[in-house]
Parts: sequence; structure tokens; C-alpha cells
Amino acid sequence: MKDFLKYVLATIVGIILTSIIITIISIVSVAGMIASEGVSGTVEENSILRIKLQGEIVERAGEGSPMDFLNQGEEMTIGLDQALDALKKAAKNDKVKGIYLEAGSLAAYPADLQELRQALLEFKESGKWIVAYGDNYSRAAYYLCSASDEIYLNPEGAIDWSGMSSQPIFYTGLLKKLGVKMQVFKVGTYKSAVEPFINTEMSEANREQVKSYLGSIWNGMLKDVAQSRKLEVEALNGMADSLILLCESDVYVQNKLADKIGYLSDVKEALRGRLELDEDDDLTFTTLANVAASDNLGDKVDEEVAVYYAYGEINDNKGMGFSEEHCITTKETLTDLQKLRKDDDVKAVVIRVNSPGGSAYASEQIWHEIQLLRAKKPVVISMGGVAASGGYYISCGANQIIADPMTLTGSIGIFGMIPDASELLTQKLGLSFDVVKTNAMSDFGSFTRPFNANESALLQNYINHGYDLFTGRVAGGRGMAQDSVKAIAEGRVWTGEQALGIGLVDKLGNLDDAIEAAAKLAKLEKYTIGRYPSPTPWYMSILDKETNGYLEGKMRAALGEYYPAFSLIRRIGKMDPVQARMPFDPNIK
Repeated sequence: MKDFLKYVLATIVGIILTSIIITIISIVSVAGMIASEGVSGTVEENSILRIKLQGEIVERAGEGSPMDFLNQGEEMTIGLDQALDALKKAAKNDKVKGIYLEAGSLAAYPADLQELRQALLEFKESGKWIVAYGDNYSRAAYYLCSASDEIYLNPEGAIDWSGMSSQPIFYTGLLKKLGVKMQVFKVGTYKSAVEPFINTEMSEANREQVKSYLGSIWNGMLKDVAQSRKLEVEALNGMADSLILLCESDVYVQNKLADKIGYLSDVKEALRGRLELDEDDDLTFTTLANVAASDNLGDKVDEEVAVYYAYGEINDNKGMGFSEEHCITTKETLTDLQKLRKDDDVKAVVIRVNSPGGSAYASEQIWHEIQLLRAKKPVVISMGGVAASGGYYISCGANQIIADPMTLTGSIGIFGMIPDASELLTQKLGLSFDVVKTNAMSDFGSFTRPFNANESALLQNYINHGYDLFTGRVAGGRGMAQDSVKAIAEGRVWTGEQALGIGLVDKLGNLDDAIEAAAKLAKLEKYTIGRYPSPTPWYMSILDKETNGYLEGKMRAALGEYYPAFSLIRRIGKMDPVQARMPFDPNIK
């Protein structure tokens, strides 16, 4: 009887599991059909390229999930690579008549915004128009929309033009309540990544550097908007000081931040007028993905300039964060660079770096592989939103470094951080520990006790050695004396504009400028641009046990600005104790 019941229960469980699997497959299939309904891979005649400035700008566009239709645009992302490609093609595609920017709440590194805005301005040079509309413009969205020919604002809408701020989170009080103390070892007066774990406020050195790079970025934004809107920088600064966010909508028009007040129906009527359509005619919109997927510009030739995207934190292994979808991991990066080195069709390589750094050990390994690559063909670095600490480490040995003016870079410094949880374990949890050792250092690194003086000195020496190695790599790559590098290092963060003046970068420019520089170094007149590595299909995040991009997106949406803190707490115990990275979360707003 027991066997009978066992087999019956097993059969029932099997049926249930099979039903669940079939249901999931069915939902995914139906979702795919719904998501693709009415969406064409081609661009129709008399189209308007609609760009929703919502969610966040990421370095690369991945292959979307067929479940994305359930999000109703709430978690939308813009792949910068896809957007830049689409804008180039849209300028030359006669079917695309103009661009409609739909403003909202947008998050992005300032340098990424600047690069996208420049591409919008280049699109206008083709003689085509850009119209923007929004209920509420975030500062990032408005910065992009300021490049438009016309800016519409909802009668009850607002424009956030209140300047920039940085408000990092400090965990010291929380750690103290838990009975955990961070044992910190660092080199660099400005190396502020450790401050959230040992301080309750910014150090004076950190406050100085944040004020400096925020001022550099904000001044760049002011100049760009002033030029497009035909305003004075002083006037824009005055509006920011007056908290114009809370004013009536007509004040924005009076101050030339917007051109017209209207509803979405009014904007659509204006778009019909630009296309010379009748009132009853439907507008035809297309997307960045559709335009990017249209015919390539130019003929394909055998000689290639490869663009390799290295973005995210630098880790030794996968699985260090909530999802390593956007991480630079040692094994994969080394393998990819080796393939590019051995590919005879690839004549030059542009490495697009967008990273706050990470593991010092992993950064050294990637730096070495780039040196091997450079020995065989030219290597040019294109710095994106951030290329700091480990991000600068892997960049410094290239033939040329080209940065956006608003790129956050530098942060040349090393730190180590190991928790002492003895108070939590013994006093709060009541645990006791004993140890038998064969050697004096056998229990080095144990969380159950703090370091003694000898161990602390040894670890600080190890950090000092890492700093000497880092600054030596920079000195060799940049052709500078190591003492000169140390004078501008100290863990300080610079903008690309500031870094140019102190010799950390060669030129200010975008990805296209880096590609042209690489082609010139390789003496190429005609070439194809290849992009590596290939984006990971959405379903691989389901099959790969070490990734969970879908859940990460949900957590980002649920936690909002608090997501970085959650992510940090989750992964900090898995990190390499020795890090070359800028602050974990500068929280720039």
C-alpha cells in the first residue's frame, strides 16, 4: 500500500511539474507573439523615429525578452550603442522624416548623455527636425531634449533644472549596530570608496574632488543647453538656483526652457503638420531597434576595426553581483581579447571602457592582455560614462586614450577592506571560538577577530605594493615619471576634460573619434566596424545559473535609488579584498 501511494504521489507531482513547464513555455510563446504584433523590422515611408527617454541608458542593447510587454515601458532601457547607430542611419534614411523625443525620468552617466546629445545634433545637420514633448522632464531628459527644434510641455508639467548633487550613503552606523567593523587599508588621500564604511560624512578631500568634478560636468551641461536654447549660462544658473521645478508651466516658456505649452494631442497635430498630413491621417512611428536593424551604411570590406565593449564592474569570476550581465570578468575578457589578437582581419581594436573598476588582480590580468594585443595591432581606448580606478588601469597601456568631456576617470589608487565581525559573533550572538594553528599566520583573515599590529602592517605593505604597480603601469603607458603620476593620483576622480589637462587622456571625443583614430594608426582608408562580444540573448540569463537579469531589473524597479545599497550589501562579502575602484555608489543626481 505504501509503495502504491508513493507511486501515485510521484505521478501527481510529475504531472504538476509538467503542467507548470508547459504553461511557462506557452506564456513565453504567446508573449513573444503579442510583443511582436504590429512591429516590423523595416522602416516604413514617412516615419518618425520615436525615442522614449525613460528608464536608464546602458552601454549596449541586449536582445529583449518576449515577456517585456508586461512591463508596459516601466523598466525601459536605451542601449547607447544601438541609439548611436540608429541616429546615423536615420539621418541618411529618406523614410525617416524626423525624431520625436518623449521625455520622462531618465538615468544615465553624464558622459553617455553628452554622447547621445551630440548624435542628436549631428542628426539635425542632415536637415531633419527633432520635436520633444513631456509631462515632466528630468534633468537628464531635458539635457537631451534641449537639442530639439521645438520643446512642448504639458500644461501641468514641469522641467527639473535644479543643478546636480552627490549624496552618498554611509553604512558605518548600521555596521556599528550589527557589531561589524571594517578594517581598511588604502593608498590615496582621495580614495573615498572606503568612506561609507568608516565615516558618517565625506572627508574634506572627498568633498573637494566631488565638488570639482560635479562643477566640471554641470558647467558642460550649462554651455551645451545655453548654446542650443540661445540663453546665457548665468540665466540658466539663476533658474537652477530659483528651483524653477515648482513654477507654473508658462514660466518655462517665458524663460525659453520650453517653446510651447500643449497636450499630447497638440504635439501629434504639430507632427502631422511637419509631415503635411491631413487631420485624420495616422502618424507612423518607428523605433531605435528598427532603424538600427535597417541596411548597414557602406559596403563591407575585409579589413576591420573591432570595437570591444568592456563595461561594468571588473571581477575575477562570475556571480559577484546580483547579476554579472554587465560585468567585466577575467576569463571571458582575456579569451575575447586573445581572439581579436589572433584575427588577421582585425587591423585595430577600440576598447570601449565604461567601468568604475573592481578587482585589482583582475585589472592587472586584463592590462597584461591588452599589452599583448597592442604589440600586434593598434589599441585605442574610448572612455564612456566612467573609466575610473580599475577602469583606468586597463586603459592606461593603450596607444591612445579618448574620453568624453564628462567621463569620470582617474581614481588611481588601491584599497583593501576586510570586516571584523567579532563583536557581532561573540557579544551579540553569544558564540565562542578557539583555534589550533601550525603557524603564526594560519588564521589570517578570520572574521572572528581583528587584525593584530603585525598583520595590519603586512597588509598595508601589500596595498602599497599594489599602488606602486598601478602607478608604474600608468607611468609606462602615459610616458610619464612615476612621481608625476603619483602627484595626480592619490585616488582622485577627474572628468575627461580635467584629465586631458593633466595628461591622463590624449584627446576629448566620442566613440566615432576613437574608431577614426584606430583606423588612422592602422593606416586604413576603408574598413568595416565589428562589434564584440555579441550581445547575450535574453534566454541565456534563464539557462545560466550565475545570472538573473530579469530579477535584477525587477529589484531595480522596486528599490529605485536604494538598489545600489542593496546590491552592495549582497555582494560585498564575495569581492576580492583588494580593490581598484571608485566609490561604490557616488549617487550623483
